[in-house]
Formats: sequence, structure tokens, C-alpha cells
Amino acid sequence: MMLDLKSSTLSTPFARDVVAGLSQPRKVIPARYFYDRRGSELFEEITRLPEYYPTRTEIELLERHGGDIARLTGKRRVVVEFGSGSSTKTPLLLACVDPAAYVPIDISADFLRESAAVLAAQHPGLEVLPVAGDFTRPLALPRQLRDRPMLGFFPGSTIGNLDPAAAVDLLRAFRATLGDEARLVIGIDLRKNPRLLEAAYDDSAGITAAFNLNLLDRLNRELGGDVPVEAFEHRATWNDALGRIEMHLVAQRDLAFSVAGRRFTMAAGETIHTENSHKYALEEARLLARTSGWTPLAAWTDAQAMFSLHVWGAAPEQLQP
Repeated sequence: MMLDLKSSTLSTPFARDVVAGLSQPRKVIPARYFYDRRGSELFEEITRLPEYYPTRTEIELLERHGGDIARLTGKRRVVVEFGSGSSTKTPLLLACVDPAAYVPIDISADFLRESAAVLAAQHPGLEVLPVAGDFTRPLALPRQLRDRPMLGFFPGSTIGNLDPAAAVDLLRAFRATLGDEARLVIGIDLRKNPRLLEAAYDDSAGITAAFNLNLLDRLNRELGGDVPVEAFEHRATWNDALGRIEMHLVAQRDLAFSVAGRRFTMAAGETIHTENSHKYALEEARLLARTSGWTPLAAWTDAQAMFSLHVWGAAPEQLQP
């Protein structure tokens, strides 16, 4: 039977995506829906955990190479941050590139407004123009900025949440949005010992587990669900064949529940797949740039080669043989 996604109970992309994902033989919920207000707050807690190395390592790289970034990008560009969250790393970039304006983009509108207001107060001479929306879908930048040179900022290795084909599509979309003279500063997590990776996504304090389980709470809050959240367990595992950490919510018993007026069942041990986090070797990251319309200009790693920070330039659009 064909799934009807036009019902009035499925009036939002969130509802439609959740129902479609839970109706698949292998259940999924897209990771972008982690970030309601509570999810955004929990993720900020995750970034401060001892096991979660990406945030502190990327901050160290931004502090160390700010001057290099400024030389490669130039100053007085419009900084467009994709998935800005609390904009924790943003001041480090703004301090070195002296931006003409700052455009934070985030799916959590309330969280975005608050973090943008804080940053605007810290930089009283800077024009801050927040855009609430899902940057994986087409978004229009403020009209008054479209002819200015752009600098994209995509930290946190968020690109790893997409499979390689989707990552290429997104980076091509960034290239189109930012224009022919654009630069992009992007953080990319590197392949390493799987034990370090699994610890980073399954911390001893249980914050990542709470972040994952909050997705089910959101189904109940916003989509009229009756999901028994206590019957699920967080799981994070390394998939070596695909080069990624996977996060799942695992049913601890046979279950039946409703979401958005639809009824679903799960067997004990069945999972809802909620996130992938792909990891790259440095040369794979460079290939990702070239495949998606960007030219690698520089890359830096920490001493332990845990994480990488890159500057790319928009590749000229030329006819190929």
C-alpha cells in the first residue's frame, strides 16, 4: 500500500520525514531533527565533554591558524555560517577576517535568535542577519548581501553527517549559494582508532544518549506521539566498511506506538537509525573538495591528527573535455 504523505496530520516536513522514515523496513529519522531547543542545548553540553575531541581540537586549529586563514580568504567578506548553533567558534573566525556582515543559518529558530543576539552584542559594529532554516535545502541569503564576496563557514565536521554522494551535492549547493569568488572554511573529522570514535559518541556521562533519546521526546511533544522512550537504548558503533560512526535507538522489547496519527510496531532489538558521522583521510577530504566544485587551498591538523581544518576556494566553472 502506498504511503499517503499529503494528510493534514503531515503538514510539516518534520512530520512527513518522520512518518516516511518509520515506515521503511529499516527505520530512520534524519539527524537534522535532533535540533529542537532541547536538542541544541544537549549538543552544546556534548561539545564540552572530555570524550568529545572535535570541538576543542577545532578551536585550537582556528586559534593557531587564524592569520593563515585571513591571508587565504582576504578581509571584509560576508561570513555565512551553515548550522551555526551557539556560534561558539564564530568569534575566532570573525576576529581574523574582519567581516563585512555575518549570516548565521540554523534549523532551531529560537536558539538561533538568542545566539545571534549574543554575538551581535559582542560585535556592535557588525551587521548580523540570522536566517532560520534547513541548510540542506535551498535557502535564500538576505538580498542586500548577494553581490558581496562570501566566506562560508562550516565547522564541527557536520559534513560527516551526510553520505559522500549527499556531501558532494551539499558542497556544490554551497558553491552555488556563495558565488564565484567564494572561500569556504570547513572542519572535517579524520579516521582514527575506532575506540576513540565510539567513546566520543557514547560518553560516560550519558549526554549523547540523552541527545539521541530527546528525538523520541520530540516526536511525542510535536507530533502527538506516544512513543515509550524508556523502552529504547542509545547505541553508537563504528562501521568500518562505510567509514562512519552510526547512532541508533534500539528497542529493548516488542513495541507498538503512534506518531502523527500513524501506528508503528518494532521488534525487540530493532533500531531507528538516527545519525551517521563519516570520517575522512586527508586526501579523501581534498577529493571531496575537488568533486564538489572547490579547490583545496590549505589544510591543517592537530599533532595527533584527530581533526582537520581546511580552506577551499570556489573552483572556476570551465568547460571540460
